[in-house]
Amino acid sequence: MSATATLTASRLRRRIRRYGLAWAGGGIVLGWILVAIFAPWIAPFPPDAQDIANRLAAPSAAHWLGTDILGRDVLSRLIYGSRVSLLAGFSVVILGAAFGTAVGILAAWLRGWGEEALMRFTDLVLCFPPIILALALAAALGIGTTNTIIAMLVVWWPKFARLARSLAIVQRSQEYVEAATVAGLPQKRILWRHVLPNTFGPIAVLCTLDLGIAILTFAGLSFLGLGVVPPTPEWGSMIAEGRELVEQWWVATFPGIAILSVVVGFNFLGDGLRDWLDPKARSR
Repeated sequence: MSATATLTASRLRRRIRRYGLAWAGGGIVLGWILVAIFAPWIAPFPPDAQDIANRLAAPSAAHWLGTDILGRDVLSRLIYGSRVSLLAGFSVVILGAAFGTAVGILAAWLRGWGEEALMRFTDLVLCFPPIILALALAAALGIGTTNTIIAMLVVWWPKFARLARSLAIVQRSQEYVEAATVAGLPQKRILWRHVLPNTFGPIAVLCTLDLGIAILTFAGLSFLGLGVVPPTPEWGSMIAEGRELVEQWWVATFPGIAILSVVVGFNFLGDGLRDWLDPKARSR
């Protein structure tokens, strides 16, 4: 084997060791996304189909993950529940990141009283514990997926605003910004065409890591009865339905495993993305 081939194989092994968990996390996330997309073709039963005669049936060949208290197939509800949980998580993170990033970059560019006003408002939202504020807002808005997403959005954007502001402050002192200013480019063009793309990496990493947390938070609100409207299948509400069924452990256990797998998958993927976007890490 030539020296070049040996070096290439060595680099490949290092990359596999470094990004192996990221690939695993990406595979888990992709798997759940495909499950959500093809739910009508994958689920063995309709999610709301009741079979009282087989209520609380243990996992078997007929019902792989058993049935719940109304005789509904747990596997089918788990598959359809992925649609609600993933949609809620992506909606909260994407919308929260978009709004927060815009606020943070605008604050860094305005400077003076404009920056102070925007960041003090951001700090005001951050003063409240996020889960408590989201819980209060969800209770005030009423039960429903849309209302719960809105409640989570109110507490989700400030972290992105603070991160985007700090990144924009670093970028505005760079030579390319000064050169663009001297060249007479409009400030709006410099802001959105030059500064914003250079803040994408850290914000993308935060989004990836936050997706698992958002899904977990939405499940927690649904567990407390503030998420989806029954009988809509959702992982948090499924756990709530089985929380007192000790002997029928499968009712709450499998939705819990689903939430765990998604959170772990996004965490692995976010860690790998952070390492990949770090030039120092890639050079090793």
